[in-house]
Amino acid sequence: MSLLEIRNLKITYPDRHGEFTAVRDLSLSLERGEVLGIVGESGAGKSTVGNAIMGLLQSPGRISAGEIEFDGISLDTLGEEAMRQLRGKRVAMIFQDPMTSLNPLLTIEDQLVETIELHLKMDASSARKRAVELLDQVGIADADMRITQYPHEFSGGMRQRVVIALALCAEPDLVIADEPTTALDVSIQAQILELLKRLCRDRDMGMILVTHDMGVISETADRVAVMCRGELVELGSTQQITQNPKEEYTKILIAAVPPSNKRIERFVRVEQDAKIKLESKHSNDVLTDYWDSLSGSGSENGASREERSDQPILKVQGLNKIFRSRSGFLAAKGADTHAVKDVSFEVMAGETFGIVGESGSGKSTISRLITGIHPLTSGTIEYDGIDISRKSSDRDEMRRRRQIQMIFQDPFSSLNPRMRVGDIICEPMLVNNLVESRAEAMNIAEALIGMVELDADATRRFPHAFSGGQRQRISIARALASKPRFLICDEPTSALDVSIQAQILNLLKDLQSKLGLTLLFISHDLPVIRQMCDRIAVMRLGEIVELAPAENIFTTAQHTYTQDLIAAMPRFEQA
Repeated sequence: MSLLEIRNLKITYPDRHGEFTAVRDLSLSLERGEVLGIVGESGAGKSTVGNAIMGLLQSPGRISAGEIEFDGISLDTLGEEAMRQLRGKRVAMIFQDPMTSLNPLLTIEDQLVETIELHLKMDASSARKRAVELLDQVGIADADMRITQYPHEFSGGMRQRVVIALALCAEPDLVIADEPTTALDVSIQAQILELLKRLCRDRDMGMILVTHDMGVISETADRVAVMCRGELVELGSTQQITQNPKEEYTKILIAAVPPSNKRIERFVRVEQDAKIKLESKHSNDVLTDYWDSLSGSGSENGASREERSDQPILKVQGLNKIFRSRSGFLAAKGADTHAVKDVSFEVMAGETFGIVGESGSGKSTISRLITGIHPLTSGTIEYDGIDISRKSSDRDEMRRRRQIQMIFQDPFSSLNPRMRVGDIICEPMLVNNLVESRAEAMNIAEALIGMVELDADATRRFPHAFSGGQRQRISIARALASKPRFLICDEPTSALDVSIQAQILNLLKDLQSKLGLTLLFISHDLPVIRQMCDRIAVMRLGEIVELAPAENIFTTAQHTYTQDLIAAMPRFEQA
């Protein structure tokens, strides 16, 4: 008997038009010791299946047909109390968003120890010892000290590791992992995946792995299920799905994945919206007029489109950032953190400069120093020949802020939830006096929305009405509204499906070509970095350990740390 059997599952959500079917006639099985991967675009129903198994379907969603059987137990008819007894102990879930799945008012110790005591019937001392061991297994250094801290004191990647430890602490028989490695760098990702595979093998634990990372799927899953719009499109062995897919949808989805073994010029798109493409000509005309009205290389009003050159647009020299430990009665004790140590590099006009490294290496801190979000401790930052590392006149400050824009990793928290999308995009134009009227700003906002391939109606909606990929495109439109020359992309595709990722990366390439942008691209996704960047700086513990052309990093890396990163990268190769 299989550990898990899903037969003809149908999940529906009532709405004002009748009923929306999220999952339709789905049948899957999972054996003990097996890893089953589920892939597909946003809205395919992947996470909905996991939530249904856990009994966590969001109201008013319901299982309207079919059955789910776990180890002989019918989960779809199980009462809430009985389901609560299974959940966590025998069936566990690793959620995609670690911050919302951890209680911000409790320490990591409180949350782990409580779960271990409840399910394994251990005393407090033994439970704490096991909690520390689990944190150590998932790669959290100095676990005995870190366990006493709160979730907000951990980085996104470290919170994800805590969530994984929380799911594994009761030694479950089935783990549903929903994007478990999204926020992790390649070395920790490899460590986590090896841990999960070992647990499946040694303890006969079954795992359903929901992910958009085909490299992770190719190295971890035994079988792969491909879903599209709630239906199962194809099911087969990992080798068959990744190397010889049968269905056309699967072929296109696989082709959209950035290969790890070579550089390609453009990514295959899963689908195209003809309506948006028809609207794009008008958008291009409006934006061309707007862009040209601000042109003039080096002027205070903007900069012309610039071709790639040997002249640096950004010079960073001897950059240091130390985060001082807090002092006071209520402050936690701790040593100063030297996040960036004597970093120097140049970014040439028109190029894409990449920064890679593990969590805590200082990548995002550098981006925040360049944009002025954090004050630097020492060093200089020159942009277009002007030292922007020190407080300057108001005019220079506004010019710098407008010409250097940033796309943040989390598009939802960087968009004001109380403002409509059109107002969000208009705001930088109005604040910087780049247009003569609000009507003109809204016209440009609609053109920018068309450029990032969203319908013009998007300007009248709020951020919560969009998917993660759509919100990221809105963030790009907002960043372009002030006509930047220098665009910082901080993990712009980390939480996106491969199809949406392909659209975003193609869009950034097109915008760079059309508008002459210079890009600083920060990511832990090495195949994406390989496709996008001309040169790459590799960071470790706040320092640059290697800086070289992109292909040299991947083919002839010199530093042992770089070699280790490349070796840990999940492989997804194309012929």
